[in-house]
Amino acid sequence: MSDLQNVPVTAVPSDARILDVREDYEWEAGHVDGAVHIPLDQLPARFGELDPDEDLHVICRAGGRSQRAAEWLEGNGYTAINVSGGMGAWADAGKPMVSETGSEPTVL
Repeated sequence: MSDLQNVPVTAVPSDARILDVREDYEWEAGHVDGAVHIPLDQLPARFGELDPDEDLHVICRAGGRSQRAAEWLEGNGYTAINVSGGMGAWADAGKPMVSETGSEPTVL
């Protein structure tokens, strides 16, 4: 069993490095400003873009994909923290988001 750390969105520091592992269309609709976007299926090929010395708060829509990504990152020498509830909980908590579409950010 994994000893992966899970935190609620309310416990994510304002200066946290956030890795969003959702698909492109989800990212474009709404994401955390300043987050790094690497879809889950691209992570094995692109994880070298991440700083292994930074704690990564990993987020998806609801928490499933980010859990898998965080476990994978932990297994590859990174410090990864799963954000419980994902972007759905982020939006519900009224935390700020931006979109790539010019529309009001939303979680798909």
